[in-house]
Amino acid sequence: MDAARTRRLAERINKIVAELLERRIKDPRLGFVTVTETRLTSDLREATVFYTVYGTPEEQAETAVALRSATGIIRSEVGRLIGLRHSPSIEFVADVLPDSARRIDDLVAAARQADAELARTREGAEWAGDPDPYRKPADDEDWDDEDDEE
Repeated sequence: MDAARTRRLAERINKIVAELLERRIKDPRLGFVTVTETRLTSDLREATVFYTVYGTPEEQAETAVALRSATGIIRSEVGRLIGLRHSPSIEFVADVLPDSARRIDDLVAAARQADAELARTREGAEWAGDPDPYRKPADDEDWDDEDDEE
């Protein structure tokens, strides 16, 4: 299948699933879900829907169970609305991107804090040796080239 068509169908499935979760699926276990991405295989048989859930780990687990139980309804609606001969099987996967981004933000904040502490300790510090440690001749006249001696 054409990659551009597969990408367009994945985007369409993404929108359909997001609308279904917002308007049609009325499961009380379903938390505040955001559909982040949908990936469709090149043969259009399997769709992986990535989602994030705002809430506690218990609410996230309940939302995962609610999504698994609503997969049949969502698949039939997706098949009806996209008009393919075979409606793709749908799998919901929790997106780890927000957790990774949060971890990176924490690491950057820790690095900034360590830099600030290092700058504070360096404020009154002086160099241990001479300011210019390289040797220089005492006078320019004493400095002779070897070619001049001949």
